[in-house]
Amino acid sequence: MAKYGEGHKRWIVEDRPDGANVHNWHWAETDCLGWSRDLLTKLLNNLTVLDGEGNIHLKTKTVDKVDGEAYVNIRKGKIIPGYEISLSLSWEGEAKDADGKSLLKVDGVVEIPYIADENADEDPEVKISVKDEGPIGKRLKEAMLAKGKPLILEKVRVYVESIAKGGPVKDEVEAKKIATKSNSTAAVAAAAGEVKKEVVVEKKEVKKKKESKKGFKTISMTEKFSCRAKDLFEILMDENRWKGFSQSNAKISKEVGGQISIFDGSVTGTNLELQNGSLIVQKWRFGSWPDGIDSTVCEAYT
Repeated sequence: MAKYGEGHKRWIVEDRPDGANVHNWHWAETDCLGWSRDLLTKLLNNLTVLDGEGNIHLKTKTVDKVDGEAYVNIRKGKIIPGYEISLSLSWEGEAKDADGKSLLKVDGVVEIPYIADENADEDPEVKISVKDEGPIGKRLKEAMLAKGKPLILEKVRVYVESIAKGGPVKDEVEAKKIATKSNSTAAVAAAAGEVKKEVVVEKKEVKKKKESKKGFKTISMTEKFSCRAKDLFEILMDENRWKGFSQSNAKISKEVGGQISIFDGSVTGTNLELQNGSLIVQKWRFGSWPDGIDSTVCEAYT
C-alpha cells in the first residue's frame, strides 16, 4: 500500500479550483432537521379530525417540538436519508349535547417518540393523552385515537416519502442527474458523426390567455456532430438506444401527439412536430416543475 500522498495519480481525486463536487462523487451531507420541522409543522398543524360527527369536535393545534437529527447524504448521485426524531403535537376537543350545548372542552398531546429511517416501512408508535381523564374526556381521547391517529400517521408517511426522495436537495439532485445523462446523449451522438444541430428551447407557461413571459428565457445552441442528420434523428427517436446510452428507462413515441418519457420518467412530454431526418419539436417538463410549466424544445438538423 502506498504511503499517504504517494499514491498513483490515477487513484487520487484532486481538489478542483472551482470546488465542484462533480457528479456528486464525493460524500455530501445536508442537515435536514430545520426542513423536517417546517414540513411536519405544515403537515400537522390545524388538522380537523372530527367536525360534529357524534357531537364531537376534534382538531390538532400546533407542532410544539421536533427533536433529534435528520440529514440527507448524497454519494455518486444516490440519495441516502438518515433521521431519528421525536415529535410532540397539541390537540383540542369538545363534546356537545344534542342541542349543541358544550359539555366539555379538553386539551391533549400527541407524542411520537421515534420516527427513524430504520423503520421507514413501518408506522411509528403514537401516544395520545388528555388532561381531563373524566368520562367525557376519555370519550374524546378514544375518538382521537380512532380518527386522529390514522390521519396523523398519513401525514408522517408523507414526510418519510419526502425525505427519501432527497428532502430539501431533491431538485438539485434531479437537475444534476439530467445534466449528466444529457452529456452522455451528446457523446453518443458525437461518436456517430458530424451534423449541424440547432436547438431552440423555450420554457413557457401554458395558459388560455397570452401573458407576459417574465422570468422565462429562450435558449439557442448550435452543435456539430460528425454524422448524417437522418442518423441523429433516428438515435433521438429510438427508445432502445436512449436506454442504452443513458442507462435509464425511456418511452418515446414516433408519432405526432405521442407521449415521451425519458431519464426514468424525470422528463416527460409530447411530440408536437416531426420531420424525418430534419426536425423534432417536443413539449418537455421536469417532474419537479410546478403544474402548468413546460418547455418547447425545437431540434433542427441541417
